[in-house]
Amino acid sequence: MTKDKSPSIKVALADDHVLLRNALSGLIDGFGNCKVILQCSTGKELQGQIRKGIRPDVVLLDLNMPEMNGYDTAAWLQQDFPDIHVLMLTMYDSELSMIKLLQSGVKGFLKKDIAPDELKFAIQSVMESGYYYSNRSTGKLVNLFRKSEDGVKLQRNMLSDQEIRFLQLACSDLTYKEIAQQMSLNPRSVDTLRDQLFFKLDVKSRVGLAMIAIKQGVVTI
Repeated sequence: MTKDKSPSIKVALADDHVLLRNALSGLIDGFGNCKVILQCSTGKELQGQIRKGIRPDVVLLDLNMPEMNGYDTAAWLQQDFPDIHVLMLTMYDSELSMIKLLQSGVKGFLKKDIAPDELKFAIQSVMESGYYYSNRSTGKLVNLFRKSEDGVKLQRNMLSDQEIRFLQLACSDLTYKEIAQQMSLNPRSVDTLRDQLFFKLDVKSRVGLAMIAIKQGVVTI
């Protein structure tokens, strides 16, 4: 009797660029532990197929699609199928844009020129830790966050009330200047607070902080 050798990670692709989608499909199928089970041109098509009973573990979404864009598709998946992990294919790299995507339920971001080994790492990371971010130290840190009460308590004890408040505001669309006003601090103090959190949490950007805050339960989406 032979053992089932079917790949453990089922992947769906939604992108209206057929050549890119086909290239990604061939690449992912070659990873060995992944299989593309669904390809769609729009978020609407993906929605229809999932409603019919197809259940991927990971969905790679293009941000700009006709009929139903990546924002709306991710938000629908977060609402109706929260166990499906969403990775967004995007050329946008502004921190506020990424934070808005996190609020929509996106678990990580991929540039369309991503290297094959990084794509494989992203899929594995989002399955293992729930999130993917290109700064690998963030990926390691996310692994520390558990759903257990003890894990959350331990991490919160590392942060002051002021740091927790800053994390909450960093997950909004406020600029750093506006965050300073909300916290009644001068902008330089907010910069210092941000840099302290970068060092303490071993991340390098506001998006990394937002991912940690969401995963940690400091903010909810």
